[in-house]
Amino acid sequence: MSIFLYFHLMRHRDFKYFYFFYVCQHRRIELPRLVSYNRFVELMDKTLLPLAFYPKTRCFDNCTVISYVNSTPLRACHIKRAHSNMVLKGLATKCQCIIGWLSGLKLHFVINDKGGMLNFILTPGNVDDIQPLTGRNLRASIYGKLFVDKEYISQSMFENSS
Repeated sequence: MSIFLYFHLMRHRDFKYFYFFYVCQHRRIELPRLVSYNRFVELMDKTLLPLAFYPKTRCFDNCTVISYVNSTPLRACHIKRAHSNMVLKGLATKCQCIIGWLSGLKLHFVINDKGGMLNFILTPGNVDDIQPLTGRNLRASIYGKLFVDKEYISQSMFENSS
C-alpha cells in the first residue's frame, strides 16, 4: 500500500517506470523483500479495500460549528467507451450531472471550516445528490450549520433539518 500511495503522492504518470527506476533502485534498503513488477501488479488489487477503508478509520477530524458538503465525480472512463469498459464494472453507472455526462462514481464529502474531513461516501453516478444526506451515515457526526451546494437542497431536507 505504501508504494501505491507514494506513486500518487510523487505525481508520477507511469507506474512501471516509477517501480523500476525509483522503487527498485532507490528504495531497496527500506523494502528488502520487494517482489517483481508483474507480481506487484497482481497484488495491487488486494490493496484497494484497505486503502478505501483507511480514511474511514484514521483520517477524520472533529466537527466544528460550521460544516460543508460537496461532491466530485470520479470518472471510470470517457462516456463514449462506457459500454466496453471493465473498470468498476457493476459499480460505475452512466448519468448526466451538472458538469455533463459521467460514467463512474460520485464522491460526497463533508469538511469542517478548518478544512478537515469529517466523513465521505461513494455512490454510483446515477444516484441523486440528495440521497447521501438523507441517511444518517454521512450526517452522523455533524452538528451546527451545514452549508451545501444547490444540488443537495430539497424541501424535505429543509423540514428535517430543524
